[in-house]
Amino acid sequence: MSFPLLTVTAALPAVGAIATAAVPAARRTAAKWLALLVSLATLVLAITVLVRFDPDGERYQLTESHAWIADFGVRYELGVDGIAVALIALTALLIPFIILAGWHDADPLETGSKRWRPTQGFFALILAVEAMVILSFEATDVFLFYIFFEAMLIPMYFLIGGFGDRAHEHGEKTAATQRSYAAVKFLLYNLAGGLIMLAAVIGLYVVAGNFSLTEIAEARANGSLDMATSTERWLFLGFFFAFAVKAPLWPLHTWLPNAMQESTAPVAVLITAVVDKVGTFAMLRFCLQLFPEASKWATPAILVLALISIIYGALLAVGQRDIKRLIAYASISHFGFIIMGIFAMTSQGQSGATLYMVNHGISTAALMLVAGFLISRRGSRLIADYGGVQKVAPVLAGTFLIGSLATLSLPGLAPFVSEFLVLVGTFTRYPVIGILATFGIVLAALYTLVLYQRTMTGPVKPEVAAMPDLRVRELVVVAPLVVLLIFLGVYPKPVTDIVNPAVKQTMSDVQKKDPQPEVEAAK
Repeated sequence: MSFPLLTVTAALPAVGAIATAAVPAARRTAAKWLALLVSLATLVLAITVLVRFDPDGERYQLTESHAWIADFGVRYELGVDGIAVALIALTALLIPFIILAGWHDADPLETGSKRWRPTQGFFALILAVEAMVILSFEATDVFLFYIFFEAMLIPMYFLIGGFGDRAHEHGEKTAATQRSYAAVKFLLYNLAGGLIMLAAVIGLYVVAGNFSLTEIAEARANGSLDMATSTERWLFLGFFFAFAVKAPLWPLHTWLPNAMQESTAPVAVLITAVVDKVGTFAMLRFCLQLFPEASKWATPAILVLALISIIYGALLAVGQRDIKRLIAYASISHFGFIIMGIFAMTSQGQSGATLYMVNHGISTAALMLVAGFLISRRGSRLIADYGGVQKVAPVLAGTFLIGSLATLSLPGLAPFVSEFLVLVGTFTRYPVIGILATFGIVLAALYTLVLYQRTMTGPVKPEVAAMPDLRVRELVVVAPLVVLLIFLGVYPKPVTDIVNPAVKQTMSDVQKKDPQPEVEAAK
């Protein structure tokens, strides 16, 4: 029996979460270091998965399959393709930075406060989310995927509701109320999506007789499993609805701004750079592979929704007064680009969408974490409370600028390549949608540059005059992300080489070929 690398990669942070939670209350620092070491060890395992994966080999590699609930056809089946490998690497990479950035976010509150923030619980919950996200990327049994797709909501609920941002202008009581509201809204939206998906999962079992993704897809391909058109469309909608909530896609997005606003900056990064990627990943793995005809049927409507997300998210970002809400609405716009690339049904669009998932994770982490460092110094999330920061904290301002420029997809930074591929891939099949989506780029330049101008330039406000620059721990968090943004902006080939074969197989699932360019015959 071969070494169960995928199981160990997901199990390590789960075991680490239990061990971190068990650290005595007085040993907060030990709990932090334990969580960090576990996350670094998980990163090593994720790199091992990346190294052992052969992009030109079988579609699903490092597979594991064991009987689990035999009476219901449920198996413990794991396997990774190029898209899953890239996202596992992204998750394992970001978690150590999230832990470092939140090093003091769960320390006891100031003297006089009656509320205790259990440090061990905070870091244990982060590791628990990492384990569930990695298992979601690895699962090739639909029911197994569903379990962890839903289970990750529990630790996220406590991270949002129990460890909110301390920078709140309305006092601790109001802040606690708003945190609870954001956490409950997050949970209800995602539970609603999950319940609809559960009905679709059961329906899939009734039709197919098992939950194995590979067996069902193979049966669909060779014609031994023939779904009625109406059945396939209803099942597709059940799966897609849950993934669109998680992604999030307009009009199912409204939980995200509240959740990111009320969370600490590291938890906000965990939401949008890690957890939300499960939704877009699942669209590629499950919607397109299990329901190819329904995916093509729904494409025009989904592209319109994605376009609305792009423009709507960008427009609302322009008008925000809160730094975190601005980044949240920008992420809604970016997820619109990702979903548009997936359903453009071209290899450029889907490669760009997958690359966008990775690049958006890095760029959003860089911008949000620096914004968190800024907010912790001033004690306010409001843009109007800042001004002239670059004169007193030039390194902080410089890294904030790079994160902002990456958010607007400046050429030379990682998101540019992925956004360009998405637009090209969309334009070749749906030119009107591709052209209209470019307005999102114009609006992105507006909201990011205005944010930088209002916070970092101009006269130095008295409240920021004594603001310290980035400390060593904060530089350790931000510097590698900046390096990655530049490296992948100049040389994205390491990622595209991994994901492109998986994209070609997905295109084969839906029986789509790239449109051929029309070349006018020479006269």
